[in-house]
Amino acid sequence: MPTAPASPSEQTSPRGAAVWAALDPVVSAGAPLRVLDVGGGSGIFAVPLARAGHQVTVVDPSADALATLARRAATAGVGGAVRGVQGDGDLLHEVLGGEAGDGGYDLALCHSVLEVVDDPAVTLREIARAVRPGGQVSVATANRAGAVLARAAAGHPVEALALLEGRDTARRRFAPDDLLALVEGAGLTPGPWRGVGVVADLLDAASGADPDAVRALELALAGVSPYRDVATGLHVLATRP
Repeated sequence: MPTAPASPSEQTSPRGAAVWAALDPVVSAGAPLRVLDVGGGSGIFAVPLARAGHQVTVVDPSADALATLARRAATAGVGGAVRGVQGDGDLLHEVLGGEAGDGGYDLALCHSVLEVVDDPAVTLREIARAVRPGGQVSVATANRAGAVLARAAAGHPVEALALLEGRDTARRRFAPDDLLALVEGAGLTPGPWRGVGVVADLLDAASGADPDAVRALELALAGVSPYRDVATGLHVLATRP
C-alpha cells in the first residue's frame, strides 16, 4: 500500500480546506475505507484518498474524465486502488448492481453533482443506499447567495437579480435549508453545514496572498455566520443511521 501523508488535506488548495477538514477525522482514522465518489471523474478527491490507503470507486458519466482519473491514479502510484465506472448517479442501482444497495461503502462523496442532475433527491437517495449504517456521505453544492453576490460583483446586476428571484435555471444552486432538507429526505442525518470558498474565490493568483494564510482563514470562517452564508459553496457531512 502506498505511503501517504497523514492528511490528504495538506495537498489541497485553500478553497477545499473546509471540505477536507470535515473529511479528515473520517479518512485519517487509520482503517482503510471503501469510498464511493459520485461525479468525481478526474480524481481530485479520489487520488488523495487512495494515496491515504483507501479503495475508491468513482462513478462519472464522462469517459474523458474517467480517462484522466486513470492517468492521474497511475501517475500517483495508486492505479490499483482506484476504479472508474461510467454511469449516472441517479442510476447507481444499474451502474453498480448489488453494490449500490448493499450498503457496502463506508464513505460516499457527492460533490458538485446535485446542481446538474435531473433530480437531486433521487440521486442522493441512491447514494445513501450505497452507504452502510453508520457510514457517511459528503455533500458539496453551489451556494445561491454566493452566486448572487459573485454575479453582482462581476458587474452583472441583472443576472444577479434573476438568480436571486429564481429566474435563472441554467444551473441549480442551493440555500443551506434546501441542502439540509435534501439530505434529510434521503434518510441521512446531517452534521453542521459549512461554507466553501468563503474568501479563496475572491482572490486571484496575482493577489500574492500566502496559501497557508488563506487556508487558515477559510477554516476559521467556514462554520461562522455571516461569512459562511455568502460562500461560493456549501458542504455538509451526513451520516446514515
